[in-house]
Parts: sequence; structure tokens; C-alpha cells
Amino acid sequence: MSVMLGDVPDVVHPTPSRPTSRPRRGGLGLVVAVLLVSVNLRIAVTSLGALLDRLGEMGVSPTTQGVLTSLPVLCFAIVGATAMAVTRRVGVDRGLAIALLVLTAGLVLRVLDGTPALLAGTFVACAGIALANVLIPAIVKEHFPGRVGALTGAYTAFLSIGSAAGAALAVPLTNATGSWRLGLGLWAVVALAAALAWAPFARGGAERRSTQRGAPMWRHPTAWAVTVLFGTQSLYAYVMMSWLPSVYVDAGFSEEAAGVLLAVSIMIGVPFFFVVPSIAGRMRQQGPLIAGLTGLTVLGWTGLWVAPEQGAWLWAALLGAGGSVFPVVLLCFALRTSTSADTAALSTMGQSVGYLIAAGGPFLVGVLHHATDGWAVPCALLVGLGVVQVGAGLLAGRPVTIDAPAGPAASQVRTGPAR
Repeated sequence: MSVMLGDVPDVVHPTPSRPTSRPRRGGLGLVVAVLLVSVNLRIAVTSLGALLDRLGEMGVSPTTQGVLTSLPVLCFAIVGATAMAVTRRVGVDRGLAIALLVLTAGLVLRVLDGTPALLAGTFVACAGIALANVLIPAIVKEHFPGRVGALTGAYTAFLSIGSAAGAALAVPLTNATGSWRLGLGLWAVVALAAALAWAPFARGGAERRSTQRGAPMWRHPTAWAVTVLFGTQSLYAYVMMSWLPSVYVDAGFSEEAAGVLLAVSIMIGVPFFFVVPSIAGRMRQQGPLIAGLTGLTVLGWTGLWVAPEQGAWLWAALLGAGGSVFPVVLLCFALRTSTSADTAALSTMGQSVGYLIAAGGPFLVGVLHHATDGWAVPCALLVGLGVVQVGAGLLAGRPVTIDAPAGPAASQVRTGPAR
């Protein structure tokens, strides 16, 4: 990492005022479409997770269940890396339309007969989500240049609401319809509704594809700082979703109570997701805010380490609030870039590499837990990870802007106010 960070020093120039790439379109209808898209960005994952035990009872092997749990984050990393190529070919607006159609097709495919269809459909659905994950920050940058913080907060909050809805309603829908296939397949209707809502705005991407190429990000310290920050906060999130109930069960709570504590942690994050990005968008440097939120996460894991039973609700609340680093790092994709193409390029790098970092977290925590027969070592590791996240956040939050080259010269990083 240090070699990469040292390859190209930041070139600092005064920030001239620049017009946005084009006027904002759509008003309230566009806001509604973006929020409806956001609701769909985790439903395919959480609804399946809620039904894994039932699928096991119906003959889906433990190996297949394990693949289904690891497939989403790996798909987010691998398929997300292709998002910039899609953007260059069709533009961010049409790219998001394609992502929603792919998601809808995957949700239908996975409820057809047979394990191969379940695996293939899950991959296809997560591929659509992976593309949308990367493109949504660019959409916000393109259409809402003056309200990036507010829209980022809104769409990440709706993402969390959708995630909770998928987990909470999958089993009741299955019970009500008498079929897990219908219980999962009905979410395709929600994805199709998002695709139809976005369709009127999926225009105008092709004429920009030859002019907006996006700055090369891989050799810039700021881009790497944003990427590491995305990776660490994603690792925290996936470890929490995978292992927090187990920590509470081992502390003496019932499985039902442990599940409620996880749900509380997720839902407490929702109001923070609304408010924190708006605050961050008005700050010249977001690093101190990221450090403060990371401190909440560190306190939560420290509490689970030393007193998991006595302060159970407090630790869950701290982890939920600390998780609002997520919308701040998404905001950094827009604040650290000048155009929607540059935002898509940084989002592609940050999410593809970041999710690869996150993918190893739940596995490593599980290995350490089983090797030590306890949670002290995993919790200590997660507490120490906070130092890495704070360092990355202080670098990612600097008021600099990565620019695409104006000619044959290399890309530059310019200082300037948050946009």
C-alpha cells in the first residue's frame, strides 16, 4: 500500500469555479425514483438470508448455503469493478436502468426449480446490485450537485430500510403464500417498480460517453484513502451482520433476543444515515467526523469484549450509530471528484477493492473465534481496526478534488472546498 501511495504525489492547484456537466433534471420525480432504487439495494441479500434455515430443511446443502452467504459481497467486488466500463459505454443513467433490469431478472431466476437456478439467480441479482451500488453516487453527483449530502443521506437511509424490510418480511411472506419461492419472488415486483420509476430518466447517457472518461484513480493517495475507508467500514458492517447475534448468544441471550439486538443496531443507524451526510457535506474536512463516528464503533466492540451482557443494548446502539461512516464515505465519492464520470471511477475503485477487503472480515473473525473459543481476540482485532479507519478517514476527508486530465498531462489532485 505504501508503494502505491508514493507513486504519484498530489499536484496542488487553486480550484477554479467549474460549471456542472448539465442542468439538474426531474425534481421530485427523480428523487422518488432514486429512493425507490435505493430500497432495492440489499433486499435480495437480506430476504435470502432470512430463509436460509428453511432452505436447509428443504434439502439445500450446507455447502450451498455457505456459497449463498459469501456470494453477495464477492459479487459486489468483482462485478462492481466493471461499472466504469458500463458508464463509458452507455452513461450513468442508462447504466442504472440496465442494473435494475439485471436485478429483476435475477430475482425471478433464483426462484425457478433447482439449486443451479438459485445460485445463478442470486449471482445475477447481486450483479445488478453491484452495478447500482457504484452508479448511484454518480447519479446523485450528476443530478443533485447542490444537494449531494442530503440526497446521499436519504438514499442510504432508504437502503437500510429496504434491508430491514427484506429480513423482516421474507418469512411472513413465505408463510402467507405457502411457498418460499413466492416469498422470495415477490421482491422482483419491487425491483420492477424501481426500473419503471427510473425509466423516464434513463436518457441522455450516450451523448456523454465519449467525453466523460473519468480520471485514473489507482495512483492517487486520496483515492486509496477513500478505498481503504470504504473497505474498513464494510468489514465492520458485514462482521456485525454475520457474528453479532452469536456474540450475544454466547453471552447468555436467546437467539430471538440476539436477533432483536441486531435489528435494533441496524434501525438505530437509519436516522444517523439521514442526518450525518448533510452535516458532512457542509464541512470543509470530513476527517474529524469520520474519526468521531469510528470512535462509537470502537466503543461498541470494546463493550462487547469486556461486558457483552451488562451493556448489550448500549453496544448495539453504538455500533448502529458508528455505522453511519457508510454514507459519509459514499459522499466522499462525490466530494473528492468534479464530474459524474470521475465519481463513477472513484466509486468503482472504492467499492470493488473495498468489498474485497470486507469479504475476508467475517471469515477471519470466525476463524479466530473458533481457534480461541471466545470473542476476546476477534473483538480486540476489531477495536484495533478503528486505528486504520481513523487514519484513512483523515486522509479521505481532506478538501481535495481528483481531476480528469485536460489533455495529455496526468490527472491532478486539487485543493478546494467540498462540493
